[in-house]
Amino acid sequence: MPWPDPVILTGDHASLEPLSPAHATDLAEAVADGELWRLWYTTIPAPDAMAADIADRVARQAAGTMLAFAVIELESGRAVGRTTYLNLDPANRRLEIGATWYRRSVQRSAINSECKLMLLRHAFETLDCIAVEFRTHFFNHASRRAIERLGAKLDGVLRSHTRLADGSLRDTCVYSITAAEWPAVRRHLTERLARG
Repeated sequence: MPWPDPVILTGDHASLEPLSPAHATDLAEAVADGELWRLWYTTIPAPDAMAADIADRVARQAAGTMLAFAVIELESGRAVGRTTYLNLDPANRRLEIGATWYRRSVQRSAINSECKLMLLRHAFETLDCIAVEFRTHFFNHASRRAIERLGAKLDGVLRSHTRLADGSLRDTCVYSITAAEWPAVRRHLTERLARG
């Protein structure tokens, strides 16, 4: 059985639904807002590669190796980004939240905080995870600050960890939140969303 099962998570600002080919048009438009695929320190598909990227992620979901979500802005009803449960380890009840991006116009909005809260709540309170990881490029300072604002702690840096498409090597910062830390992180995120 795949772990975790596909699920729809809904908040006040956004919902997360399993990624499907139906999201391709919205996500191709979303990635163009800020030309996100041009960021050298991350891997985000260009608009003309979006359908193939979605097909790859749907196939990985069918194989049980990830669960990718489209981020749906409730106000517009359109997909404005993507996030993923990956590096799934059901035996040890661990997973990573990653491969996340949002169109520029919704970055640093309540949508990202709410989506992280929904994903973390599901991971800890439904899937009974003992830890949730976040990984990012050492030079992706915006992502590192966002992860730290969640309350995740830096576990370490995997040096020369992966090779990027241009052949350069990525140093990967690994962060995590443990089950013991989750109640304080949940309160922090809930208060932050309440303050707007």
